[in-house]
Amino acid sequence: MADSKSAGIRYAPEDPSLPKPWRGLVDGKTGYIYYWNPETKVTQYQKPSCSQIKPDSPNNSVSESLCSSVQVQQSSQVLNQEIAANDDDDKNGRGSGGRPKFDPGEKNDQVCNRIGDRKEADQPNIPHDSGGSREGRSSDRVEVLPAVRSGPSAESYRRQHEITVTGDNVPPPFTSFQAIGLPSEILREVLKAGFSHPTPIQAQSWSIAFQSRDIVAIAKTGSGKTLGYLLPAFRHLMRCRNNPQLGPTVLVLSPTRELATQIQDEAVKFGGSSKISSTCLYGGAPKGPQLRDLDRGTHIVVATPGRLNDILQMGRVNLGQISYMVLDEADRMLDMGFEPQIRKIVKEIPARRQTLMYTATWPKEVRKIAADLLVKPVQVNIGNVDELVANKSITQHVEIISSMEKQRRVEQIVRSQEPGSKIIIFCSTKRMCDQLSRNLSHQFGAAAIHGDKNQSERDHVLNQFRTGKSPILVATDVAARGLDVKDIRVVVNYDFPTGIEDYVHRIGRTGRAGSTGVAHTFFNDQDAKHASDLIKILEGANQRVPDEIRDMASRGGFGNSRSRWGSGRGYDSGYGGRDGVARGSERESQDRYCMLLFK
Repeated sequence: MADSKSAGIRYAPEDPSLPKPWRGLVDGKTGYIYYWNPETKVTQYQKPSCSQIKPDSPNNSVSESLCSSVQVQQSSQVLNQEIAANDDDDKNGRGSGGRPKFDPGEKNDQVCNRIGDRKEADQPNIPHDSGGSREGRSSDRVEVLPAVRSGPSAESYRRQHEITVTGDNVPPPFTSFQAIGLPSEILREVLKAGFSHPTPIQAQSWSIAFQSRDIVAIAKTGSGKTLGYLLPAFRHLMRCRNNPQLGPTVLVLSPTRELATQIQDEAVKFGGSSKISSTCLYGGAPKGPQLRDLDRGTHIVVATPGRLNDILQMGRVNLGQISYMVLDEADRMLDMGFEPQIRKIVKEIPARRQTLMYTATWPKEVRKIAADLLVKPVQVNIGNVDELVANKSITQHVEIISSMEKQRRVEQIVRSQEPGSKIIIFCSTKRMCDQLSRNLSHQFGAAAIHGDKNQSERDHVLNQFRTGKSPILVATDVAARGLDVKDIRVVVNYDFPTGIEDYVHRIGRTGRAGSTGVAHTFFNDQDAKHASDLIKILEGANQRVPDEIRDMASRGGFGNSRSRWGSGRGYDSGYGGRDGVARGSERESQDRYCMLLFK
């Protein structure tokens, strides 16, 4: 029977209906019954129902047996769990669960394929014995790691976190990092980073990704999606063991170089201890260092579509080993016109792959490319997908204020914050961005970022902002999405953006990863056409709507018809004054996405 390490786990009474060699296990703490195959070291929640399994098969598993039941074949893929290794596994250089530590140069004999190729050596949770033999391993020593069961508890978790899933046989979410069977070195980095439990998008997408299934994940910014696809990517690499000098195995496409470098940082942070190498390819920087990284060999490539296409045309990267592809911020990539580049890249990647798409919105353009690139994906939605919604952790203040009063008001907001608080101020134009940054830098320490900055200048500004040396970042929409800086307390919309989607993504720079935040938005008659959409966002997040905004919406999106220069009062500001300074010439020079610089 199980020793002290697996206390609370015992064999269930004999069940004649169980096919050999499956055994029932009872979790003494919860009373849940699990099913364990001692030959394949697979545990699952659903009871195996096939009556014909060869008892003498050395690689006996549901997916390789005589059983033709599709239901049983799929159930064998549900939440494979780690079997406890010998007490001295770590002393012998193994990772958690007895898995040998990842050797990046080792080539697996098995071909790393999509769903359905479930050979024992490819199972992500099965420990590999260094001697190639299972003799001497006690079959009594079973550890069933905690996870949410399918059934009421899983449904309760989904309701609590506003998770909806669409697809066949969707596995229950994981609610702890320990439950997913990560190697100890990666788990150590995750816990060291201060994460106590998975975010909802991580909890649900991990259990699906570990089954090698395609995913469309729709969640607001700041939801933890980067780890949502990186941790399954690490596990995928450990199964495949491809030679990195023959090309990468994992590809992550990102719309902007800022987001790409942030993903790269996370990949290095959490995968470095396992000797997982990654390379970041983006425009606006010399190709030489990036090409040298590729020549040295890499497991993961994080890239913007334009730069990756350039390097593909040079013949300097081989995507023939890619079997795990991620499209991050797919809606933004399509907004920026990257669809042709994405499709060119996909033509260079094997069709047999796992594809994960992450997006904040779900317009028809994103649905179309998802239908073309993904195979029977499971769709995971966090919150309401049909409507654009703002993070409810952000307190939104909208102020009716004239253009002449904006700078004085923004100085008031900055002074009201604790010293050193990180603040992002969004302007519509590069000219206003530079001007406001100069005006604020003398008193508060501000820096500007926009499309006219070269890569080294942008990197310097972002580093100054992250470290707090310049706690105020004045930016155009170039930083509205993808920028992930911790502890941003306040966002100020100095100019209202050209669309409500950009408004949601701008304010989404604060209130991330479970934190709260504040957004101040300056609004005037020139922005009246956005009044109705803004009301929907405010009401959807349970925020107060100023009466002036409702008046603008009731007039059909027009400002004060009596006098363009009429006065208005500021919400939460106590300001009044004239409004409506035209910004048409500034709008014409707006660099909303800086598409060329993001190549």
